[in-house]
Amino acid sequence: MKNKENTSPVLAFVDIETTGSHFERDRITEIGIKTLTPTDVIEWESLINPETFIPLNIQRLTGISPDMVADQPTFEELSLQLKEELEGKIFVAHNARFDYGFIKASFKRLGMDFRPKVLCTVKLSRLLFPGQPRHNLDTLIATHGLEVSARHRAMGDADLLLQFWRVCEQAVGKARLLEAVHQLTASVSLPPNINQSVIDSIPDTPGCYMFYGEHNAPLYIGKSIAMRTRVMSHFQSALTVRKEMKLSLQVFHIDWIQTSGELTALILESRLIKERMPSMNIKLRKSKDLCAWQLVTDSAGVQKPTLVTHAQLQPGLQDNLYGLFYSKKEAHSYLAAVAKKYQLCEALLGLEKAVEGKPCFGYQVKQCQGACIGKVSLDMHHLKLQTALNLYKVQVWPFEGAIAIKDGDSMVVIDKWCYLGIANDHDELYSLAESGQAEFDLDIYKIVKKAITGSHKQHVIQLRKMFETTT
Repeated sequence: MKNKENTSPVLAFVDIETTGSHFERDRITEIGIKTLTPTDVIEWESLINPETFIPLNIQRLTGISPDMVADQPTFEELSLQLKEELEGKIFVAHNARFDYGFIKASFKRLGMDFRPKVLCTVKLSRLLFPGQPRHNLDTLIATHGLEVSARHRAMGDADLLLQFWRVCEQAVGKARLLEAVHQLTASVSLPPNINQSVIDSIPDTPGCYMFYGEHNAPLYIGKSIAMRTRVMSHFQSALTVRKEMKLSLQVFHIDWIQTSGELTALILESRLIKERMPSMNIKLRKSKDLCAWQLVTDSAGVQKPTLVTHAQLQPGLQDNLYGLFYSKKEAHSYLAAVAKKYQLCEALLGLEKAVEGKPCFGYQVKQCQGACIGKVSLDMHHLKLQTALNLYKVQVWPFEGAIAIKDGDSMVVIDKWCYLGIANDHDELYSLAESGQAEFDLDIYKIVKKAITGSHKQHVIQLRKMFETTT
């Protein structure tokens, strides 16, 4: 009879320190590995010369300075030894996508394939301790009383993962723990018509992926900053999620388009869904019947919302626009909802026929405060209407001319919320900025508005100013 201990997997608890968080741009400065075998714990660690500058904030966090790594081996010099150290073991890391992603990218630059089974201790913690609100490493230290020897150093943090493993073993037992490991590392069953070679060829980079059914019918279009990982997650969910199961059974072919970053992937996804109309996507509508409300004061001094239809609509140029809708029906439903929420008069809003001196229907059912019969002043009614609509005001284009938003190695060119194209050099920037040929698209407007006020705020270049400087 076999000893059960010998059936335990060999686990390599791995932690790395780096010059930053970007797989392609940044480099590894230290690796620490604690390998747990059925009989022993084996340690392997090394500082690594990243052959690039270590930012000051990283130096302060890790304590690793340029002087410390100047005479250390490079990743290339350690690569064969490191691969041998990790070969045949389960790669265990906290937020494993970071550590595994860096090491995989480093091997890839040398033309070496690295594809171990990966176990993320964040996912393991969530699975075994679902009542715990947070699962970052500092929380695990505090919650489980882990002993810190060298926080933010590779071997010190790798040791914390080994301690956490032993906590899990005590808490749930060895059998349940190994069952959880199998659950989190089990191979994904691929769809019957898709080969592993197809999956392997999908880059784990930003872009859009397309699933096609029989006779090349578009099934689904998605986007991700890591396409291969996202595609595999569809198939991983196929056993439990009905929609993913249906997709998995129907897919015959997968195609993809790489983009320079997340913003370009979002814009491309929106455009591709409209062009190809895949059957399993929520349909994104074209903006051909777009309309919006505009506040207009009539001869009696009553401020009324007036619908501006597509022919007169100029989003980004008109200051007095509220809401953007794909149809008149949608616009009227929205205004009726606003009236109900803020107890406005539907007669004064033009949603029902007004009869002079008589209350509207809303007043009779206590949904209007009585502006129609003078119970509330028109000024107060106007103020409440303006306040409610301001929440949905269409922002006027805040720049002088076109802008470029840096996204990875490319520039997304936008003017008056309209997408003009992707530029890779100064000439393309100038050509796109001068073209001005684009149709307003509501989905692109939402994507760009979010980008320039959020994650891409620091990457906006006003092209007119740039051209004036360079000419």
